[in-house]
Order: sequence, then structure tokens, then C-alpha cells
Amino acid sequence: MTAGTRKLVSAMLLGVLLYGVFIAYTGINKIAATLDSFRWAAFGLAIGLASLNYLLRFGRWEIYLRILGIDVPRADSLLVFLSGFVLTVSPGKVGEVFKSVILQQTHGVPIARTAPIVIAERLSDLIGVVLLIVLGSAGFSSGLPWAIAGTGVVLVGLAVIIWEKPLDLLLSFVQRHPRFGRFEPKLREAVVSLRLLCRPSTLGPPLALSVLAWASEGMALWVLLRGFGTSPPLILTVFFYETASLAGALIPLPGGLGIVETMIREQLVVLGKVPVAIATSSMLLVRLATLWWAVLVGFLALAVLRRRHAVLRGVPATP
Repeated sequence: MTAGTRKLVSAMLLGVLLYGVFIAYTGINKIAATLDSFRWAAFGLAIGLASLNYLLRFGRWEIYLRILGIDVPRADSLLVFLSGFVLTVSPGKVGEVFKSVILQQTHGVPIARTAPIVIAERLSDLIGVVLLIVLGSAGFSSGLPWAIAGTGVVLVGLAVIIWEKPLDLLLSFVQRHPRFGRFEPKLREAVVSLRLLCRPSTLGPPLALSVLAWASEGMALWVLLRGFGTSPPLILTVFFYETASLAGALIPLPGGLGIVETMIREQLVVLGKVPVAIATSSMLLVRLATLWWAVLVGFLALAVLRRRHAVLRGVPATP
């Protein structure tokens, strides 16, 4: 087992351990009792909505590749994109830069060119989620602090990227530094790519896909609640899911574990008036259908890629 594989497995085991502790804490007996009356077709539909999220975000990935002039066969591009889900439980999903590593190994695309896509994806995700929160919080104040925090992060991020002087000063400092100077050309290449991706003229289509993608996962929670025979208003349920997702993204914990689950459950109980046991079960099922389904999809995509590309199996390329 390679060092990289060991790190992946360790990260997954840590996530599973934390999740197991959380389930034990919430009360397995209470959850099991609610599942007797649950309509499992709803879970299948939730998986479908989560998968729609991935396809919409893949469409955004393709847009970003085209903006940067990177040509990758569509099948490989999809597999590379999905393989990034292997590290979904990394803090802030920064582990999705794994996509850039895979793309470099399989198609020779420099990491410095594609790593900025991960930052652009996170920014468009934040904007999309904030827009959904603002839509859901009309006349409803509890999510506004998270919307304001997310908006602040987005504005600061865009300002740092688009305003050239701060980053140019940073690059000049790196260039002059005796230890880090050798990294300056790669960093400059990454900054150029990032500015191309985050120009106001290119934000529209990726942002539209982000809104639709995250709305689909919010709908997954609503579908699961209907599977238990209860259904708060759709817009309210999406609001609960997005505020929890935003909190999980802003707080640097692996996959937002613990934060997202607690916020979904508490909002369902306190604001949605959903019984505690049903709220807990719905929360766990939506995380299985979104977070853990994504991790499984990521490992499956990586396995297919390893079969298609010998270099990922440690086999030297043929001269």
C-alpha cells in the first residue's frame, strides 16, 4: 500500500469513526424505531438528487477546463472529477485538489493550471449556497448570520483574486525569498488561471449550476422527510440544509462532521417542528445519501481510472 493510499484510508477511517461516535451519541434505538415506517423509495430518490448534484458540478468543471483551454476526453474528465470525492471529508473539501494530481499523472496537465479550479469551485459553491439561504430566509432570521458570514468570505476571496496588487506583492515577496523563490513561476501560473476563472464575465454559468446543484441536495432532505410522513415546506427544508452546509464549509472540520449533522437536526426540531427521532434519522440518511455516497462514488471512479491508466497503478509509462 502506497503512502498516498494509506493517507486516504486513514482519512476515511477517521471519518467513519467520528460518524459512528455521533450515531451512538444520538441514540441508535430511537433511530431504528423510526425506520420501521420509512418508505425506502425516498432514500433512492435522495441518492438520485445527490447524483444530480455531482453531474451539475461536473458540468461546471467542464466549463472551467474549457476556459483554461484544457482538453481532456469526456469520460476521463468525468472520472477525474468524481475521483476528487475520495477526499470529501477533508476540511473545506480542499482535498479535491486531488483531481489536479490525477489529471497531471494521467494527462500531463500541470497542477498549477488546474488547482485554481478547486478555489473557483469553492467560491461558486459559497455564492450559490448563500443565494439559496437568502431566498429561504425571507422573513426568517436564523440563517442570516451564516449568509452574512458566507457573503463576507466570498467578497474577500473575490477581492483578493481580482485585485491584482495584493497577489502581485505576495508573488514578488516569494520570488525574492531564498527558500520559496523557486515556487514563484508555478504560483504565478496558478494566479493567472484563477483570475481567468473568477472574472465577472465568466461567473454566470458556473454560478447557475452551483445553485441548481445545491438546491438538489436540499431537496434530498425534503424527500427523506416525506419518506417519514412529514414534510416541512420545501423552501424551509432547503434553507435548513444550506445553512448547515455553509457552516460545515466555513468551520475547518473534516467534511463538516458533527457541525452539519447537529445544525440539520436542531433546525428541523426547533424551527421545522419535526419530532426529534425523525429529525435525527432524516439527518443521518441525508448525510449517507450525500456525503458518504460521494465518498463511495469517488473510490469507484478512482478504481476505474486505475484500470484505464497504468501510471496510477505504479506501472512506468511505455517510452
